[in-house]
Amino acid sequence: MIERINALYFSPTGTTKKVVTGIAEQIFKKSKKDTILHSFDFTLPAARKDSLYFNEEDLLIIGVPVIAGRVPNVLLKYLNSMAGNGALAVAVVVYGNRNYDDALIELKNILEDDGFKVFAAGAFIGEHSFSDILAKNRPDEKDMAVTSEFADQIIKKMALGHKIQTALVKGETPYRDYYRPKDAEGNPVDIRKVTPKTNSNCTNCMLCAMVCPMGSIDFEDVTKLNGICIKCCACVKKCPRNAKYFDDYNYLRHKHELEIGFAFRKEPELF
Repeated sequence: MIERINALYFSPTGTTKKVVTGIAEQIFKKSKKDTILHSFDFTLPAARKDSLYFNEEDLLIIGVPVIAGRVPNVLLKYLNSMAGNGALAVAVVVYGNRNYDDALIELKNILEDDGFKVFAAGAFIGEHSFSDILAKNRPDEKDMAVTSEFADQIIKKMALGHKIQTALVKGETPYRDYYRPKDAEGNPVDIRKVTPKTNSNCTNCMLCAMVCPMGSIDFEDVTKLNGICIKCCACVKKCPRNAKYFDDYNYLRHKHELEIGFAFRKEPELF
């Protein structure tokens, strides 16, 4: 019997959070009255210090964004530290309308190695972190209707009890290499070290430093980075003064190619 529904997510710009909590809340509404709904946001570094432990009375709905077609590698140590102890799990990835490549199967495998039984999974679309026009405002109303349908399917499958089978998801093993953008001649380019700039609009409110999931933006001087940038663009999208921006040529070229080449609306996939 499931006693706790746990919604876990890494969501710098809020898209993954919206999908995961949407699924969890729909399941909670239709569950027995004494079921507990618990949400855990592991976006910020402090939340990833301690490992989480579950058991067979738990249902886990966990979501991560797709970065370069894979689970963000900065999360691997934390994700691998969790203990499932036979708990049921739903794996969710959210991508920016290009492709989720091997991210979903990678997340599923991580959870199974942790001792979870992954019996359902989904790939959803959220506004691309680089862009304010690619998959703009997604997940939208149509996407959230799918989360409700997905919740119904999850509840139905949980009713099978010991007959529940693990989900079969799309993806390749061994995993494909991380997706890399290309230059005008078709040569791969590396934008991993590209970092955001700060313009004169900045009022030093420090919101960017507070929302950075890597804790990389310096609180004393928000124009400086003390660590890596994963291009989640939380600092860009959440700045109230539009003070953060990217000006790297290859980054901007890649952003434009994504906006042109993947403008056609993709829909969620459920497993």
